[in-house]
Amino acid sequence: MRLSILDDKGYELDEAAASNAVEFFSDMLIHVKGRQANQPFVLLPWQADIVRELFGRKRADGTRRYRKVYIECPRKNGKSLFAAGLALYILLCDGEQGAEVYSAASTRDQASLVYSMAAQMLRKSPILSKHVTIRDSVKRINHPKSASFYRAIAADSAAAHGFNAHGIIFDELHTMPDRELWDVLDTSTGARTQPLTIAITTAGHDRSTICWEMHQYAEAVRDGHIDDDGFLPVIFSAGPDDDWRDESVWERVNPSLGVSVTWDYLREQAARAEENPAFENTFRRLHLNQWTQQESRIISMASWDDCEHEVDWSGYDGRSCFAGLDLASTMDVTAFVLAFPEDDGGMTVRPWFWIPEDNISKKARADQRLVRNFGERGDVETTPGNEVDVIYLAERIMEICQNYDVRYMGYDPWNAAGVVQLLQSHGMPLHAIQKMSQGSSTYNEPFKRLLSWLGNGKFRHDGNVVLRWMAGNTSHREDVNGNIRPDKGRSADKIDGICAMLMACGLLINYGSEHGAYMEAGSGVVLF
Repeated sequence: MRLSILDDKGYELDEAAASNAVEFFSDMLIHVKGRQANQPFVLLPWQADIVRELFGRKRADGTRRYRKVYIECPRKNGKSLFAAGLALYILLCDGEQGAEVYSAASTRDQASLVYSMAAQMLRKSPILSKHVTIRDSVKRINHPKSASFYRAIAADSAAAHGFNAHGIIFDELHTMPDRELWDVLDTSTGARTQPLTIAITTAGHDRSTICWEMHQYAEAVRDGHIDDDGFLPVIFSAGPDDDWRDESVWERVNPSLGVSVTWDYLREQAARAEENPAFENTFRRLHLNQWTQQESRIISMASWDDCEHEVDWSGYDGRSCFAGLDLASTMDVTAFVLAFPEDDGGMTVRPWFWIPEDNISKKARADQRLVRNFGERGDVETTPGNEVDVIYLAERIMEICQNYDVRYMGYDPWNAAGVVQLLQSHGMPLHAIQKMSQGSSTYNEPFKRLLSWLGNGKFRHDGNVVLRWMAGNTSHREDVNGNIRPDKGRSADKIDGICAMLMACGLLINYGSEHGAYMEAGSGVVLF
């Protein structure tokens, strides 16, 4: 796919300037990573189109037409190396005295990535290396002849003011935590004759970010809804109705396919997405460049209902299992879930829920009326008073555990210290109780395993109406690496039972093999 350039609107293309910029890459720079390492950096057609338009299209006064460029394309299409080459061209060939060129990123490691590629290319160039000094300790390259420099800077940099930027490269803009660094650098270009800000990124999922703002602006310019002659939008992405499994879509939106990203790699990733529904959004965002919702319902209730079984719980007496505890704040639902490993590699879960007795009749919101109905039917147990009764709760948990071989219990440390101390005083050994942080490090693997089990029938439950309600409330948050954790779709939604279940599932995954997939009733040694 070639870049579709906007109507030139009377701006002339300086063929010499355009060709010089393209030839700078192939004549002066070489690849420093991967299969093409040590070969000349010959721009791919899509990259050459951008470079020609960017550095060749001129205004009447001879300066560049474009002041901002937004390039959005899927992962592994060579964006960072391209960004490093652009930074070097702006530093060395733009004719700007005292130029300040910055590559910016959300973290020091990401900012260092572009800088390191630029420094390596300079060191491998017999011609360019004579004209620069490289200071790796401060991530800075100086060009003494023009009194210019290139520097890498991160969003967490202690000093990000006082700049006079001529060129700015934002790498992976979708990871920028806020717009502060963007605004600081962007407003620092006012004194320059032809400043240039280039954002190169993959699509994200957080629609409160500067990247989403720029994405929307780029689409509006591209589609003619905003008239901005100084803005160049370049977006390679699948459409909302495109089938993410269609290989012709992959080819259309991955401009470096067959070079820096391979067919085999994309097929492997697509197969993973087919197997694990939680990875589908990750595949679409990273490899088809589609913006996905930050929060979206992720559990198929049809699959959940298909996993309901009539369970004779007396047959589970003495069975090896793992527990998760999500303790409520003063007035909400507390959840305790046991996860039993099964011979087929899946699990069966049994939940219990509690809410303070005095609060059942006081809450008027729809979700609380539902909890009240649960309590009146006995689906949610009540504890005395108007807040969580930790003494009653600890005794009740110990009573439940007497029937099973509970190997480990994971708990959310928030507000749980009192209950944990009481459980220990009742005989629960310290090593069996594990504090589990409420982030993707705890939830990613069990959440993805659950979604896989929902698809293949290896997850089993007895139809508990409260747990089903919470499953329907469960959204998810996804980080930039594709790790997921459960999240509420709305602040009023309750998902405590799902969190407790996933903690138990995580312990089952980590420790289940130590005790065998299944233990016959009465064969286990009860730890507490």
